[in-house]
Formats: sequence, C-alpha cells, structure tokens
Amino acid sequence: MRTARRSESSDSRTARRSESSDSRTARRSESWEARTLYLLRHGETPFHDGNRYCGRTDVGLTEAGEAQADQLAAWAGQAGLDAVYSSPLVRAARTAEPAARAAGLPVHVDDRLIELDFGEAEGLTSREMARRWPELRAAFEHDPVANPLPGGEDPRVAIARGTAAVSDIAARHPGGVVLAVCHSTVLRLVTCALTGIDPADYRREFPVVHNVSGAVLAQDDTHGAWRLVAFNPALGPGKHSASRS
Repeated sequence: MRTARRSESSDSRTARRSESSDSRTARRSESWEARTLYLLRHGETPFHDGNRYCGRTDVGLTEAGEAQADQLAAWAGQAGLDAVYSSPLVRAARTAEPAARAAGLPVHVDDRLIELDFGEAEGLTSREMARRWPELRAAFEHDPVANPLPGGEDPRVAIARGTAAVSDIAARHPGGVVLAVCHSTVLRLVTCALTGIDPADYRREFPVVHNVSGAVLAQDDTHGAWRLVAFNPALGPGKHSASRS
C-alpha cells in the first residue's frame, strides 16, 4: 500500500489541478491510498417491512429509502469518488443516482452486481420459509452456499459474477475511489470471497447490512489482495470510518 504522505513535488502538482481533482486527491490522502471500493446496499424498500427476501423483484425505494439516498449523496459529494456503479435494479439505481450527481459523475450499470435470484423464496420471510420448508431452510442456515433456497441462484455463480465485476471495476480505476451500489446477499458473498472468509459463513460473519452502507474494501496495488477496512460504517457529511465495525 502506498504511503498517505505525498512528496513536495507531488503536492505542488496537485495544487495546480482542478477543484474536483484536488478534492479527490485530498480525500485519498486522508484515507486509503490503495484502490478503495465502497460496496454498498441500496436504500430501504417496501420489502424491508417484515424483512422479506427481495431478489430480482424490481421494487423502488420507500420515502425513507429516498431520504437515505439523499444522505448518501451528501457524503458522496465530498468523498472524492472517481466512479459510481450500480446494479441494474431500480432500488440500487435510485440510490446511486443522487450520489453520482453530487459527485459530478455518471452512473455505470453493471448487470453482474444484481441481487441473487431467490427462486421460490422470493417475497417470503425467514419464518415463512421455515414453516414451508423446515429441512431446506435449516440446511440453508447451516450452509447457504451448498444449500441455496429452492429454485434460487447458485451462490457460487453469484460469487463468480460479482468478483468478476469488482475485478473489472478495479482495473478501470487504478488507485481510485469507487462507489458500487448493489444488494445485501451478493455484497456479503463477494466481500467474503475477496477477503478470504468462507462464503458459507456470510450470514454469520455479516448478519446485518445497513441500508446505504456495507463493505469498504481496499486493494493493495502491489499484490492485488483485498482487505476489509470497515463494515456498516455510517456514511454522511464528514463521516468516513477507517476501521472495521
């Protein structure tokens, strides 16, 4: 990882850059110099009432979710972002768009950031699944990767597409700071896969993903290894968590 302190000559060059470029450079010097990826969950949706599984159902944000997106935008405007990416689903796009506007950037849609397809479990709560398929639900809770929900996407396929998306994003923005808005399950699976945690433990390692929060990941540009810098940080104006929470 490169040091946060810049040389005198680099400082003088930075001073001659445009205001937006200065903001991004300053933000990185306060934080992480490696590639930094904010892999975040979208804002609240109607499925949050009762904690219903929402995979490919394309729902929008609630009023509270819109307010959360505005809160994220207030952070994004001063976060020194170099790029903003989003899942193709409306709830992710509506969360990413205000942040991108605040940062003066376009939203790049990457289909590989889409949430898992939960099959027959779509729209159900955990309790409803346990009543309907007690053995299948118990197996899922023990190892959700080896025992996906009935008719659902194989989590290993989701890991492959999600990590490929992250790899491509990182390659496009060397040393950059990137926001990618996606979804709770794919976010946790990808975070585990990138940081050496067994994906089968994603529900135990990360039982809750807050709205407009998630994983802050840094990639060392020498070895390419990813590390988890923070999980579920509070992102708002002037807020930036530098440690895993």
